[in-house]
Amino acid sequence: MSDWSEHAIWWHVYPLGFTGAPVRPTEEERAAVEAEPVHRLRHLTAWLDHVVELGANGLLLGPVFESETHGYDTTDFFRIDPRLGDDDDLDHLVAECRSRGIRVLLDGVFNHVGATHPLYTAALEGGEGSAEAELFRIDFSGDEPVAEDFEGHGSLVALNHASSAVEDLLVEVMTHWLARGVDGWRLDAAYSVPTELWARVLPRVREEFPDTWFLGEVIHGDYAGFVVDGTIDSVTQYELWKATWSSLKEGNFFELDWTLQRHDEFLEAFVPQTFVGNHDTTRIASQVGAEKAALAAVVLLTVGGIPSIYGGDEYGWEGVKEERLGGDDEVRPIFPPDPPEPDGLNPQQQTMLRVHQDLIALRRRHPWLTTARTETVELTNTRYAYDAVGADDERLRVTLDIGGVPWADIRDGDQTLLVVGR
Repeated sequence: MSDWSEHAIWWHVYPLGFTGAPVRPTEEERAAVEAEPVHRLRHLTAWLDHVVELGANGLLLGPVFESETHGYDTTDFFRIDPRLGDDDDLDHLVAECRSRGIRVLLDGVFNHVGATHPLYTAALEGGEGSAEAELFRIDFSGDEPVAEDFEGHGSLVALNHASSAVEDLLVEVMTHWLARGVDGWRLDAAYSVPTELWARVLPRVREEFPDTWFLGEVIHGDYAGFVVDGTIDSVTQYELWKATWSSLKEGNFFELDWTLQRHDEFLEAFVPQTFVGNHDTTRIASQVGAEKAALAAVVLLTVGGIPSIYGGDEYGWEGVKEERLGGDDEVRPIFPPDPPEPDGLNPQQQTMLRVHQDLIALRRRHPWLTTARTETVELTNTRYAYDAVGADDERLRVTLDIGGVPWADIRDGDQTLLVVGR
C-alpha cells in the first residue's frame, strides 16, 4: 500500500449529481453537450477549501467518463463526459486539488460498459472472431447475438475478463489518467471481476505508477482473500457500514462489537476502506436520525481503516435510496455553487459539521488510528465502550450510549478529548 494512502481521509462525491448534470439526458440535451461540452466539473473546485477545512485530504470522485446515463454505463473510457466538461476541466480540478494537498481517486467501471459503447457495437457488426468480439462474452450461435450483462441489466454489457485484450485495455485506461495526475482508482463492481485479472493488470500499472492506490468495491465475501489474490490495496468495508447503522438504529451494540472483532482480523491482512454513507446507500441521517448519525461518525473515525465522508453527511443531509428508476437521485443531489457559511447553517447542521471536523482533527493527532484494533470494555444493547489500541499500546477510550439522548465521549486516560451529544 502506498505510504500516502495510510493517512488519506476521502471526501466522496458523485459528480453528475453534484454538478446538476442531467443523469437521464434527453436526445436534445445529449446533442447539445456533444456540440458544446458544459464545464460543470469546475463546480467542484469551489468546494475544495471546504474539503481542507473539514480535515480531509482526498477527493473520491464518482464516474466522470462519457456514459449513457448515470456514469456506470461507460461509452468512452478516454473521454470526460461532455455533461461534465472535457480534459481541461479534469486537469484544472486535479491541479487545484494538488495545490491544496488533496489526492484524487477516479471511479473505474471495468466490469462492464454501456450497450452503446462503440467497441460493443463494432463487436456485433464484426461478428464472432472479430477483434472487438474478443472484448465481450457474446453468444453468436443463435439467430441474434446474445451478450452477458451485469446482474440482469441489459444496458450493461459484461467485458470478457479472460481476454488479454481486456487486460491491455484496462492497463491503457488506468495509465492514461494516472499520467494526467490522478492518484488511484476505485474499481467499481470489483467483486464481479475475477481476481486473476486484477492480479495481471495492477502490477503492470504499478510498474509505471508505483504509488497508485487501488480500492475495490466488494460487498460480501472473503475481503482479505480478495485483496491478496487480486493484489488490491483495499476494499469497501460494507460489513462495518451495515453493523454501524444497524446497531444504532435497532439498539443492538452486540452486532457492532462482533463486526469490529472481525474488522480487526481484516486489519491483519490489509487496511479496509471505511464509510457510513456513499452514493449507493440511504444517507446515515435518514437511516438512524441526526443524533445517532453523529455517533456513527464517532465509530467511523475512531476505528482502524481508511475513512471516507460522503459529501453532505458532514452537514447531516438526508436522503433515501429506493429500488426504482431514479431511486438514487435523493442520495445524489446537486450541491450549491459554494459551501454554506457556518453561520448560515441551522443548529443541527452546525453541530454535525463541528463533530466531523473535531473527529478528523482527533484522528490527525493520533495517526496510529489508521491501523488501530478495538478492545471491548463494556457492552450492553444500548451502551458500548471500547478502547482503540495502537501498535505501541496507544489507547483512546470510546463510549457510545443510546439508552436516552444519544451521546459519546472519547478519552485519553482521565483526559476527555471529545464529547458528542450531551
